Amino acid sequence: MISIGKLIRALVPAEVQIPRSPLNEILYRSGYFKLRTSLAAHGLPVPDDELYRPLFSPWEGAPAFERFYQPIKDHTACSRDRCYFLWTTLRQALSLGGDIVECGVYRGGTALLEALTIRETSQSGGRKLHLFDSFEGMPLTAEGIDRFRPGDFSTTSVDRVQTLLAPFPFVEIHVGFIPATFEGVSLERVCWAHIDVDLFQSVEDSINFIYPKLCSGGIMVFDDYGFPSCPGARKAVDEAFAKRPEVPICLPTGQCLIIKTPAEGTNA
Repeated sequence: MISIGKLIRALVPAEVQIPRSPLNEILYRSGYFKLRTSLAAHGLPVPDDELYRPLFSPWEGAPAFERFYQPIKDHTACSRDRCYFLWTTLRQALSLGGDIVECGVYRGGTALLEALTIRETSQSGGRKLHLFDSFEGMPLTAEGIDRFRPGDFSTTSVDRVQTLLAPFPFVEIHVGFIPATFEGVSLERVCWAHIDVDLFQSVEDSINFIYPKLCSGGIMVFDDYGFPSCPGARKAVDEAFAKRPEVPICLPTGQCLIIKTPAEGTNA
């Protein structure tokens, strides 16, 4: 008899994302969140009350974020809240010197978000946005750790992503499987990195490549840390930072991040 897990795996492609909570949408449309906000504020006006669901959730439609999210939403599997977190942490990191890295590009949506943010926030200023992906889907996976299979997430192409990012001359696309695609890349200093590669070995290899180049105060965001489909990603992050000073900060979005601490004996 086929197991439930195998049946789901056969019927639902790996690329399919679990939809947002329908209950939250019902509560929003019914006016419940507005009523709750008003009661919590003792009837006093609350700025942007439509964004309280039930707490302030600017990813649900704040105009500043929408300018960046609307152009990318059809090109990414990342949810609104995860994209918002990428956007805000990248803006923070752009106050530092260094390049930006994304490992795991898929269809290029979050890379487009990063390129738009870099262009508006810093006018590039000589920075590069380095993108690493095979564009052939998943490589071989670790049996007993990873949940995906070779070839998952292959519904993309390098031509598609190159076309999407053509307006941004500071983007460099490195095609190949990690870690081989890191070889020969000129990358001395990184201020922000987005790791979205799902698999234990790929996450570990990405950390080993990027961490020594990450500047003090620089940020690494791991997209897959809290997802039940990616236990290998969490294992790789936890093991890597068990022997480093940074503490992975787990977020309710499913992501986690680390912020590079100053080297011992240096000023923050």
